[in-house]
Amino acid sequence: MAFYPKLVLDALSHVRYPGTGNDIISAGMVEDNIRIDGNKIFFALVFDKANDPFAKSLVKACEQAILTYVGEEAEIKGNIEVRFKKAAPEVQEKLLPGVKNIIAVSSGKGGVGKSTISSNLAVALANEGYRVGLLDADIFGPSVPKMFGLEDAHPILEEIGSRELIRPEEKYGVKMLSIGFFVDPQMAVLWRGGMASNALKQLIADANWGDLDYFVVDLPPGTSDIHLTMVQTVCITGAIVVTTPQEVALADARKGINMFMGEKINVPILGLVENMAWFSPAELPENKYYLFGKEGGKKLAQDLQIPLLGQIPIIQSICEGGDNGRPVACDSDSIIGKAFSELARNVIKQVEIRNSTRPETKKVEVHK
Repeated sequence: MAFYPKLVLDALSHVRYPGTGNDIISAGMVEDNIRIDGNKIFFALVFDKANDPFAKSLVKACEQAILTYVGEEAEIKGNIEVRFKKAAPEVQEKLLPGVKNIIAVSSGKGGVGKSTISSNLAVALANEGYRVGLLDADIFGPSVPKMFGLEDAHPILEEIGSRELIRPEEKYGVKMLSIGFFVDPQMAVLWRGGMASNALKQLIADANWGDLDYFVVDLPPGTSDIHLTMVQTVCITGAIVVTTPQEVALADARKGINMFMGEKINVPILGLVENMAWFSPAELPENKYYLFGKEGGKKLAQDLQIPLLGQIPIIQSICEGGDNGRPVACDSDSIIGKAFSELARNVIKQVEIRNSTRPETKKVEVHK
């Protein structure tokens, strides 16, 4: 008896896929590659996903259908190839499509002035004509509302397309959000790590940040769940580490730098900022008093072969600006304002170098 493809297809139309109840011919599960060599019949079954639980049983059902409807003399056993459709590459929509550069500002320990650097850097970048956002990611110790005089601010929701998004506050040319806008400033934030991470994700994903040239993220001191949440949520362009010249601060700064440069995180280091580099009294601005050691940050940068982005002195106006809600970088013509302008220009330069020499940073994958 001669076999032909139409006979095989008719036989297979009696086989139904258990997952849907549809016959495998109308479901398109039989590839158009039926080959007949004497009594030997060859064809392929195609499944939507790998490891389909019905694959083996369906092969046996097809073998039985061939023997029943085509002929017992048909040689089919072992001749049915099982194939799986290639999964379409998952296209992930970029979380912040309008943001060009995300800069994480970090410190190995608290008390080194990281939030002061973050806030003034954001203002200085805005003074240079860039569109700037500032995220206060220090969930447990938010200070941006105080530094910008926005302690009474309560961001509202606005409808963007089909979504309701938080509208960031804006001052001195900087868009900003902080968990401090949503909690009682007199009360401690007592959240477990998961709650804090979820709150941070909301401030990133559920806010209308719009188009930004620079998105500055003020991270908590040390290394924590918040740092991991950031690198798992967005593609960070690069990190800036803030330290003081003290040996204890430098040791912690080194750990923070190593965290970002580690194989699993792999975020480029844009450079290091030495804060409180020296003290200059207002009446003797030319005098420098090295209260916490001399050029420790500069030496660390040289040792690790990373750029020293700036040395910021202790000036009374920096503290006053933070307390009064007007960062000193707003006055770009002052001595300290010029120091932050130089810092901003150095950051811009390092971002341009980084973007021209390295591919975009990838988000850290979560493996469960």
